Amino acid sequence: MHSPPLPATKDVVLIGGGHAHALLLLKWGMRPLAGARLTLINPGPSAPYSGMLPGFVAGHYQRDELDIDLVKLARFAGARLVLGAATAMDPVARQVQVSGRAPIAYDLASLDVGITSDMPDLPGFARYGLPAKPLGAFARTWDQFRQAQADRAAASGPAANIAVIGGGVAGAELILAMAHALAQQGRLGQACLIDSRRVLGQASPELRRRLLRAFCEHRVTLVENTAVARIESDRILLEDGRTVLSDFTTGAAGARPQDWIAQSGLALQDGFIKVDETLQSSVPGVFAAGDCAHMTATPRPKAGVYAVRQAPILYHNLRAQLTQDPLRKYQPQKDYLKLISLGRAEALGERIGLQFSGALVWHWKDRIDRAFMDQFRNLPQMPTASLPPEHTHDLPAILGDKPMCGGCGAKAGRAALRGALTGLAAPRRSDVTPLPGDDAALVQTGGARQVITTDHLRASTLDPEVMARIAAVHALGDIWAMAAAPQVATANLILPRLSPALQQRSLAEIMGAATQVFQDAGADIIGGHTSLGDELSIGFTVTGLCDSPPVTLGGAQPGDVLILTKPIGSGVIMAAEMQGAAKGTWVAAALARMVQPQGAASRILASAHAMTDVTGFGLAGHLLGICEASGLAAQLDLAAVPLMQGAATLSARGIRSSLFEDNRALAPELPDRPDVDLLFDPQTAGGLLAALAPDEAEDKLQDLRAAGFEAARIGCLQAGAPGLTLV
Repeated sequence: MHSPPLPATKDVVLIGGGHAHALLLLKWGMRPLAGARLTLINPGPSAPYSGMLPGFVAGHYQRDELDIDLVKLARFAGARLVLGAATAMDPVARQVQVSGRAPIAYDLASLDVGITSDMPDLPGFARYGLPAKPLGAFARTWDQFRQAQADRAAASGPAANIAVIGGGVAGAELILAMAHALAQQGRLGQACLIDSRRVLGQASPELRRRLLRAFCEHRVTLVENTAVARIESDRILLEDGRTVLSDFTTGAAGARPQDWIAQSGLALQDGFIKVDETLQSSVPGVFAAGDCAHMTATPRPKAGVYAVRQAPILYHNLRAQLTQDPLRKYQPQKDYLKLISLGRAEALGERIGLQFSGALVWHWKDRIDRAFMDQFRNLPQMPTASLPPEHTHDLPAILGDKPMCGGCGAKAGRAALRGALTGLAAPRRSDVTPLPGDDAALVQTGGARQVITTDHLRASTLDPEVMARIAAVHALGDIWAMAAAPQVATANLILPRLSPALQQRSLAEIMGAATQVFQDAGADIIGGHTSLGDELSIGFTVTGLCDSPPVTLGGAQPGDVLILTKPIGSGVIMAAEMQGAAKGTWVAAALARMVQPQGAASRILASAHAMTDVTGFGLAGHLLGICEASGLAAQLDLAAVPLMQGAATLSARGIRSSLFEDNRALAPELPDRPDVDLLFDPQTAGGLLAALAPDEAEDKLQDLRAAGFEAARIGCLQAGAPGLTLV
């Protein structure tokens, strides 16, 4: 007997991808809680680990080594990842506002959003300075600056001057790391550490003495007991009238909370969220951890070690709230091991008043940091459901060894679809004209030309709002491919089993996002149908109006140029994401491509002789559709076909979408290579493929690029039997 998945009844929303939340997700993935639906909100697909930042700045680590991949971690934990920055919180309505989307409702929430070292009151800092926190923006900008210096070194340009404002331990680590990196390139001019008080004034005498020696070794100049008056593009003006040259100025002075927290309705201490011994805020059901929290019973300085130690308590207490079990108290240690990078591969350690330094300390710190990060890189392989002892002999082969894909990767193959449709009777109505293909028709209504199409997708992401946008763009693809103007749509939704409250939340997110996409395209959603099932799927039936006969697959002419408006590779990327094999940055970029509407591209390409949207059958399959309907052959320039970031790498690793084998059978004569295989990768909400007259192709291509499309000229059509050849 079929056992459906258990319904979700409560929403747990984690705001911020800090260390405590990352560790919580790791624990949740190994022991999920039935009935809980987990959401993580974070501005980007990764979160940098603060412990390795100085080593990255110094050049000891690559950028990828610094980041916790939140896309992989969220997939492991069964959590949806919302890519966006939280901008507001309403604890009365129990909602979190994220820029560019509908509010996200919660039953329990936790904040781990870190801090900023921004200096909004310092003239010129917003334009010419860079806060050391948030870490992600700093790491990205420093990486670009360091690369630019490497390029200038080759051209024998002037050396670079750097400065850090803030003479605490964090500022000391940064200036030493920056100075070392530039010195290794032969690009270090002047390096300054600036503080309005005594540099390292809060450090122990011995710790300060050792760091002062490191400053001397790395040619770092100290500017103490002097405030900064203004930042300019290449210098810092001090209040005592002196000038410090700096081409890269960063701020590491103190810690400021995120601005929006001040309006959150939570009790605050100096802008930080007050939490009790259970890490719960003044509002029941809202927790906080890491640097954004202030522990009222046992105040401690801002340090990552506390966030790491808070994670098990936070994990337990969120679950305990949901299961109505007792909460636990967090008891922070009074002292902790401090390991401070010294620029080159050396470190300084301090614990209970004892100091030790050298290369061995660096290797110790490196081992600790890598062990921490390895938890997230080598995620445990959780057991999967096994087959029953008795089953049909071919069941394992049909199932395969990988999970079924979502989006167009979950569609029936072209051969099965054609076989099912072949026996259908032709339309009997005189006002209905079938169009080449399998999912559209032309309807004559009172003299108006109306086209109608339908599409439905199995969810490929756990975020209902993003999936709704993808499904809406995907369904509109056929209308746009016919150069029609979208008119009306009806929705067809299957929701996973949810409590009534969560049903309402999901429907609000889905319909709100879909309505925006359709209204932006000039259409209205006029209703629909819902049902409950095992998993989320979203579909739309759409109509459009044509002022002239619709553009179809037929009509292409010999010599026509083939233009593609989006890169391909979404199938292999999303298949890899389900397996935990795709980088989060690749997945985020692919999702951004999938939600990109094609209405403007459709209007630019309205004069095409033939056009289609590239979806489930892959670029090769849909191009073959044009060839067969137009009676032509196609030459495809494989090197000119644009690819999504990461698609070539994943294809070379042998990762394929569920529908790939069916698509590959459409053109078995083409070479069996990873780059060729991407032509058969099923696309979800893919681009338009148009056949244009040669004399207008270049102008249209430029118009598409000016409109923001990564369009490319990928081949041409010629007389001959329908088929594909590569050039």
